[in-house]
Amino acid sequence: MGSAHPIVVQSMTNTDTADVEGTARQVADLAAAGSRIVRITVNNDEAARAVPEIASRLADMGVTVPIVGDFHYNGHLLLARYPDTARTLAKYRINPGNVGGKRRDENFRTIIRIALDNHRPVRIGVNWGSLDQDLLTALMDENARLTDQQAAKEVYIEAMLQSALRSAAVAEEVGLPHDHIIISAKVSGVQDLLTVYRRLASRCDYPLHLGLTEAGLGAKGIVASTAALSILLTDGIGDTIRVSLTPRPNGDRTEEVHVAQQILQSLELQSFNPQVTACPGCGRTTSTFFQHMAEDIQTYLREQMPLWRAQYPGVVEMKVAVMGCVVNGPGESRHANIGISLPGTFEDPKAPVYVDGQLHVTLKGETIVPEFLEILERYVERTYGEGREAIVS
Repeated sequence: MGSAHPIVVQSMTNTDTADVEGTARQVADLAAAGSRIVRITVNNDEAARAVPEIASRLADMGVTVPIVGDFHYNGHLLLARYPDTARTLAKYRINPGNVGGKRRDENFRTIIRIALDNHRPVRIGVNWGSLDQDLLTALMDENARLTDQQAAKEVYIEAMLQSALRSAAVAEEVGLPHDHIIISAKVSGVQDLLTVYRRLASRCDYPLHLGLTEAGLGAKGIVASTAALSILLTDGIGDTIRVSLTPRPNGDRTEEVHVAQQILQSLELQSFNPQVTACPGCGRTTSTFFQHMAEDIQTYLREQMPLWRAQYPGVVEMKVAVMGCVVNGPGESRHANIGISLPGTFEDPKAPVYVDGQLHVTLKGETIVPEFLEILERYVERTYGEGREAIVS
């Protein structure tokens, strides 16, 4: 179940892990974007051999983000064959349904023993495509004998839950501490994900990792992930999250991190960057004058944020309003820490600035933007700097 501690944003590389330089660089990029845990694929001998060197490269760069190894089918072999890799990884992610054919249970126990020897936690991840087929068949047969049969999807969901919880029980029997076990049960449909995690949360107290698997590309993936994760997080379910988006052509993986952060910040669970309330655009805000001013201000905020975050603790909680007309502008600006109501189409070139709910000054003419940015900079220094003084005119 979710708790009072901060929700952790995770991400995953899509490089060939055997490419040490490329993988280390992408891990560093994801960490810089705000990912607090990064998962890498460890799928063969070459990838397993590369892990210690990747960790060494990251250390040289000053990157300390924990690295999780993602294992399928042969994890028991790779972890036993490469003890340095087993020690280097901060956590192992395994799917009990695909750890090695008929000797699946024995292979699963092997991974747990290695985790125990290295004092490492394990994420037990189950999904539609890699369920324990023996368990699924047994549940399907049992359902077929019922007078009031459940839909096939209901049986699949129950198989997922039982697979995860039975595997966690086996891990504890081997000796892995209860608090070293994390569970995930990812599916690709929003409603299915809500059902799975609500039932899972009601049946265990293990930390839960949330994510809508195969969410998709662009707006579809962002919207679907936001819908699913927001509902679960609001219900108090979830301890770590990942947004899984189809990579864009440029290969940038940091979008996943930024979307996950924005979900948490929009729900007011954590703060990562100042929130900007901006006018969405209407007939009153079509002038290029307004549009250029609004873009200049938001660009300035994006560029200043890395510097501010390092210098001014608490600045990530700042709310800025960049509004564009006399209808909603003043009201929204008053509700922000600092806001400006820019002139809209056919309106006089003047802009009231509000600081902590009070009218601070009305700017006029062609220098509205640079004057506002100066006020903004002064506000950040005085509000979030060492002295934390109240802003004065």
